[in-house]
Amino acid sequence: MALPVGQQAKYWGIAIAIFVVILWFLGDVILPFVLGGAIAYCLDPIADRLEKAGCSRAVAVSIITLVAILIFVLLILLVIPTLVEQTSQLINTAPELFQRLQGFLTERFPSLVDEQSTIRQQLLKIGETIQSKGAEFVNGVLSSALGLINVVILLVVVPVVAFYLLLDWDNMTAKIDELLPRDHAPTVRQIAKDIDNTLASFIRGQGTVCLILGTYYAIALMIAGLNFGLVVGFVAGLISFIPYVGALVGGVLAIGLAIFQFWGEWFSIGIVAAIFALGQFFEGNILTPKLVGSSVGLHPVWLIFALSVFGSLFGFVGMLVAVPVAAMLGVIARYGIDRYKESRLYRGLSTDD
Repeated sequence: MALPVGQQAKYWGIAIAIFVVILWFLGDVILPFVLGGAIAYCLDPIADRLEKAGCSRAVAVSIITLVAILIFVLLILLVIPTLVEQTSQLINTAPELFQRLQGFLTERFPSLVDEQSTIRQQLLKIGETIQSKGAEFVNGVLSSALGLINVVILLVVVPVVAFYLLLDWDNMTAKIDELLPRDHAPTVRQIAKDIDNTLASFIRGQGTVCLILGTYYAIALMIAGLNFGLVVGFVAGLISFIPYVGALVGGVLAIGLAIFQFWGEWFSIGIVAAIFALGQFFEGNILTPKLVGSSVGLHPVWLIFALSVFGSLFGFVGMLVAVPVAAMLGVIARYGIDRYKESRLYRGLSTDD
């Protein structure tokens, strides 16, 4: 005989509260394990396909590991040094860009930016703040990150955790399935399947979209001759998991830099704008429909809200788990709405069964 609904709700509420408390207190300590679990989850379908091709699980995971190491080494040798260099140059150049913006406004709108005008004073303050605080801010971010998570731990623990989780992924899911309450096992399995479909469609699909767009923007902007094109492409690709935001932020940043770099060369500025317009077209009409699908059900506003809430509560780890938790809550909410629409509370007593 199943436990009463009220008692079940109490037990599940206690379990959720314990999970939140653990996440709160552990914080960044569990970061390597969260990252390792996310990597293992994303790579599990590849391991399954290699198993279907005739490889054992150990061989499949070993192949994936070797390929990942090769890609990581290539990034270290080819991409990351240039990315760091361009980021530093962009920070150092930012005050000059604001000075040029001030000169442009002074030339075009002299009545608005005279010596005593508010706009001129604010531009001077912004330029001085960036010049004095820009490098300090970056160094502070890097030092705080180094204080919270040791880089050596990330480089060593995350791959090890991902390797072992990927190796035992099927066994772990089977063990978890055995622990499900028998009365609710079918329902929990169905909800878990829906959550997995949502996460697979969004995280794996949108992650692939971000990688493709970031690579496209970076290469295209560098070919177009835009300074800091790699940084702009990286930023645009990184935040493209929120629809339209990546293209908007990257486009504004790239076009703004292009205006300062190519002022008067309208063809070059138009090329930069066309790169983002073309990227947005492919994202909306080809990449997202093919790789993500239209049934994920994660609204951009819901994503931004989840990132803000979890980021403020749990810091960087909270931002990492925000999207998966938002997807889970969305699936559970849709399940609850479906059950509500089937209930007497919604249908009324006069509705025939």
